[in-house]
Amino acid sequence: MTDVIITKEDRDARHGRYVARIEGIDAEGEITFTRRREGVISADHTGVPEAMGGRGVARRLLDFMLEDARANGFRILPLCPYVQAQYARHPEWAPLFTTAPGEKPKL
Repeated sequence: MTDVIITKEDRDARHGRYVARIEGIDAEGEITFTRRREGVISADHTGVPEAMGGRGVARRLLDFMLEDARANGFRILPLCPYVQAQYARHPEWAPLFTTAPGEKPKL
């Protein structure tokens, strides 16, 4: 299995991203996020370049975000279609999200 290294980067006080890197590939996968209010961040966009395709990178990024939410006590507003779709498949994640599975998020 390919070693995927995931980190969290803050761009400024409100915005950041979870970044996936694979040694030998000059590309990055990411989930971008925005801090919406105290205790809530939105998952805005998930992007995985073709060079990283087929390695489960998007899911690994989401798993990292979920672990970060558990460890740091925040909830996720699922704006990204990929995150919405995965959440709809995993209703057991409900305590980590601001909406019910399959519900359209409201800002």
